[in-house]
Amino acid sequence: MNKKTLKWSVALLTLFALGFTRFDQDDKPFNTKNGGLFLPEGFEATVVVDSLPGRARHIAVNDNGDIYVKARFAGKDESVIALRDTNGDGRADIIKRFGGQARERAYGTAMRIYKGYLYFSSELVVYRYKLTPGELVPTSQEEVILTDDHPHGMHEHIAKPVTFDDKGFIYVPFGANSNCCQVDNRTPGSPGMNPCPILEDHGGIWKFDANKTGQHQKDGVKFATGLRSIVGMDWNFADNNLYALQHGRDDLLRLWPQLYNGWESAMLPSEEFLRIKEGTHAGWPYCYYDQMQGKKLLNPEYGGDGKIVGDCGQYEKPLIGFPGHWAPNDLLFYQGNQFPEHYKNGSFIAFHGSTNRAPYPQSSYFIGFVPFKGGQPSGPYEIFADGFAGVDPIVNVSDAVYRPMGIAMGPDGSIYIAETEKGKIWKVTYKGNKKKFGKAALASQEKRKSLTHIRTPDFVKDNLDKDEPVAGGKVYGVYCSACHQRNGMGDSQRFPPLGGSEWVTGDKTRLINVLLKGLEGPIDVKGQSYNNVMPQHSFLKDEEISEVLTHIRSSYGNNAGPVSVLEVSKARAALDSLK
Repeated sequence: MNKKTLKWSVALLTLFALGFTRFDQDDKPFNTKNGGLFLPEGFEATVVVDSLPGRARHIAVNDNGDIYVKARFAGKDESVIALRDTNGDGRADIIKRFGGQARERAYGTAMRIYKGYLYFSSELVVYRYKLTPGELVPTSQEEVILTDDHPHGMHEHIAKPVTFDDKGFIYVPFGANSNCCQVDNRTPGSPGMNPCPILEDHGGIWKFDANKTGQHQKDGVKFATGLRSIVGMDWNFADNNLYALQHGRDDLLRLWPQLYNGWESAMLPSEEFLRIKEGTHAGWPYCYYDQMQGKKLLNPEYGGDGKIVGDCGQYEKPLIGFPGHWAPNDLLFYQGNQFPEHYKNGSFIAFHGSTNRAPYPQSSYFIGFVPFKGGQPSGPYEIFADGFAGVDPIVNVSDAVYRPMGIAMGPDGSIYIAETEKGKIWKVTYKGNKKKFGKAALASQEKRKSLTHIRTPDFVKDNLDKDEPVAGGKVYGVYCSACHQRNGMGDSQRFPPLGGSEWVTGDKTRLINVLLKGLEGPIDVKGQSYNNVMPQHSFLKDEEISEVLTHIRSSYGNNAGPVSVLEVSKARAALDSLK
């Protein structure tokens, strides 16, 4: 470790120390009760399982209490993890794996039980099994309900979450394999295509027959459009409407530094909580929602500057606009009777946590709740369960111990929460007096909104780059840390680590070409597969590329030699000669 890296590490440790010491007893980032969770008064949590092979994404609970989990990482016939508690102590003592004909990619997700069938998905396929009472692992034949047969050059936002209405239809998003429908995806200054051709068969939600096998997109109906990426959605049977949470676009600072500063890029655009009706257009890629201004604004790729509305007023506005990059990855409308009346028909939301809030700390990593009445939110969002990350502030994604992902209701009205980093699962039950439940029971949770990982960051004090960074660090902070994180360790799922990476410490020309040309997966880094897009950075000067590559080759535990300006110039000239 060189002196500058050591100095930066000490600064971060000091930041953590300051963060921990300023909390009172109720606001500590980590709890020793309830499996580490902070819950409203009267609620208790038990740990069903501490960790799972393949970890966890979405989750479903059968009428007999059996739990089914979508594995985050899975090989053939191992996509579903089934759990059973045989002695009634609340912990799973039988764990089995089954299902899924192809290798499952990390971003593929869905786990629902509907009319006696278990539905789950990979990135490209929706499967189901008929469940038989008493059987933990189905003995029925696996059926393929839907196959996404589109050619996908890059695997952005093509997860297949599912939900069902009361008429036998299944709803499946086809996410947009683009950030903002640019001519050159994720390239600074590249304009957006208008009309966006992606919206013909992606960037929306399609409706299919839930009982028909062998379907493709052409067999369904486009139900809604203008939705970049949907991971969390649910059918609300209280008002018979579909609701979904849209992940907003990224890279306002990296792509448009002349228009947006780091604070705006961290806070924007909003993650939108939408009521979806047939024919809804939510505005992507032309517009984004600014929750602070309460408006849909024109994206810079289409002439926007952070203020221009243009024709964005015609698109669906969200019920609530959550802060940027909170990653709402599951949604559950509570239909049970165990919890106090306050929660009836309201929505629980799993905020998986931001990855690209640099130069500010990462945010969310909690289970939220939105009370509903008459099909409308009846109050501001609440903190239902917190403490997953175990640290505050969260400087890098890898600092978070747990990241909440899946929510499901059990037969007794309890809710189950699954997280992705270890595959831990909690069961949350209400033990208090429902008649006495009120604002006082929520007071301690409301105070948690002042913690760094939830509150609006201070423009100056919370900027992690407010002190002058090491050489090459400025370029890294603007263009690299949003994905690869400040500690160079990526997010363990979409963005690979730079620390210890053979791509970083190996052949310098290959590394230079990655910046100049970009790179699309799948690739293997340190024995793990990644399948995403690394945008080209040819707009950087040779000196800037030399500085940032020298920085990453000598930081994050790496000890490789520098990259000279001459080496960058030669690599650029070689690529230019091939055009």
